[in-house]
Amino acid sequence: MSETLSDPMLAKAETLIEALPYFQRYAGRSFVVKYGGHAMGDPAAAEDFAQDIVLLKAVGINPVVVHGGGPQIGAMLAKLGVESTFVDGLRVTDKATAEVAEMVLSGAINKELVGWVNQAGGKAIGLSGKDGKMVLAEKVSRTVKDPDSQIEQAVDLGFVGEPKAVDTTILKTASDAGMIPIVAPIASDGEGQTYNINADTMAGALAAALGAARLFLLTDVPGVLDKEGALMTDLTPADIARLREDGTVSGGMIPKLQTCVDAVEAGCEAAVVLDGRVPHAMLLEFFTSRGAGTLVSAG
Repeated sequence: MSETLSDPMLAKAETLIEALPYFQRYAGRSFVVKYGGHAMGDPAAAEDFAQDIVLLKAVGINPVVVHGGGPQIGAMLAKLGVESTFVDGLRVTDKATAEVAEMVLSGAINKELVGWVNQAGGKAIGLSGKDGKMVLAEKVSRTVKDPDSQIEQAVDLGFVGEPKAVDTTILKTASDAGMIPIVAPIASDGEGQTYNINADTMAGALAAALGAARLFLLTDVPGVLDKEGALMTDLTPADIARLREDGTVSGGMIPKLQTCVDAVEAGCEAAVVLDGRVPHAMLLEFFTSRGAGTLVSAG
């Protein structure tokens, strides 16, 4: 075989050798992946993502996928003529909106992702926080500042919840049976009321409860950037508090990083914010020495 022909093959072999220590270290551990944003509307990106998830399962890691669906919910609400109200960018979820959210998240989006993973060779199972009493929800309470008086006022966001307790039995049972759980961020309060939960928050709660090796938050940005626009590859909770204080981190990145901090402080080994638009970004982050995105660990 010529040297020219062998070079790509040698590169592939070297990549596998580079990944071997990671395979060995994390076999049997859980990875929780929040999937959403730009990648959800792109069939090619969905196919790549599904292949990555199936590969993780094939090398002995137990992936759990939590998905969002805000744009799809908005589109369905518009199609059905249900008007949405927002407070500080947060959708107020009345009963009609909650019913549509559950239909879209637990139905259309969940089963589409199940289909992609199955097509890639996996055995996916679609779930929500209701199944097996996986997640017990409680109503979210939020306050906003009045623009005139600057006084904090309570805001009722309707049927928007957050995880109060997590039972990982059904996730572990499915994973032990060779299946890949795909989880919609919907849960009950135990008294018959259904709540819509932010997908990042849901993923963080599951990662903490599972003692996951990694929580991956796939986003539409490369990760956390400094004031010069350079990627910050490693952060601790103390670093994040400092970056928030000096304004380096702002907007939608703040709740994502808070999810990471909460997860690592509650038992998840590390959390990563990375660009879901980059093909195989999750594998590059985890199975190579180069990495990708911003890794948050206890330090």
